[in-house]
Amino acid sequence: MIRNFTPHDVHLATVAGRVRVPPDGPPARIRQRAVPVGRVAVHDTEIELFDVHDGGVDGLPDPQPGVYLVVPRVVAYACPERRDLVFPYQEVRDENGRVIGCAALGRTLREGR
Repeated sequence: MIRNFTPHDVHLATVAGRVRVPPDGPPARIRQRAVPVGRVAVHDTEIELFDVHDGGVDGLPDPQPGVYLVVPRVVAYACPERRDLVFPYQEVRDENGRVIGCAALGRTLREGR
């Protein structure tokens, strides 16, 4: 079973055709803490620079046997111990180059495996 914890429909290109997986509740998000550390010159102006710290992930239910959660790739990378987190992989594009779905799902590789 697949549940979608992204903020949008996920379209999977399968051998049986396209399958739409709608969002299943609020999307999973990474919490962040940002600390201003200065300014950086950019051409004729400046822009503020922050140190951004990972603050964990919000919006993920506990793992359940046989259930995969589709999440944004950055969420999956923030939780490499969660083997149930998958993200859209191998994008499928239309004739104008727009992403219209994916041909596969990916998951992160835990270190040492």
